[in-house]
Amino acid sequence: MKRLKSFIGLTLLGGITVVLPIAILMLLFQWLFDLITDFIQPLSDMLTSRADIADMLADCMVILVVLGLCFTVGLLVKTSVGRWIHHWMDMGLAKFAPGYSTIRDIVVQFVGGSEEHSLLNGQVALVKLYGDTCELQVTGIVTSKYDEGFTVFVPTAPVPTSGMVYHVPAQYVTLLPDVSVEQALRTVIACGAGSQSCLLEQAQMTSSNRSSG
Repeated sequence: MKRLKSFIGLTLLGGITVVLPIAILMLLFQWLFDLITDFIQPLSDMLTSRADIADMLADCMVILVVLGLCFTVGLLVKTSVGRWIHHWMDMGLAKFAPGYSTIRDIVVQFVGGSEEHSLLNGQVALVKLYGDTCELQVTGIVTSKYDEGFTVFVPTAPVPTSGMVYHVPAQYVTLLPDVSVEQALRTVIACGAGSQSCLLEQAQMTSSNRSSG
């Protein structure tokens, strides 16, 4: 009887671990699609009123137009004239629209792109927050360097978009150049699962290379 209960429980748990992530992903996509369609509803209504097409098709067409517009703007800001226009628009919005700079910085940090200060362009490291007196280490992303050390963002699990910023002397930071930010954030989301192969082994290799060097 115990074996049967164990078999049923483990099988059910295995099914939940397969189905639940897919269901959550579908709900996320549905929420995102509803959010976008609500935002573009005026444009979709304008399109459906002038052409005999379904609402879903109108929403898809408007989304494609918006994506095309974003792509065009992206091409424009790669030119010298586009960068100049963007620079002056950025300065104007930052001056006259409270909160714009904060929103822009958050988007740049977590979306990435060509911005050199993006979090995704940082460097993964293991950090001794309490110095040599404690062997505890945390996963961090180096976001800035200065003469005596590093500025490090330490994400919290399982939501890596929140965390703390520390300014740490260089001797307490072990840089992991072979580990990408995406890999490190994946271990944070997984509450540390996978960090052995992703982070700790790389740290041991880095320490060995330092000793041999």
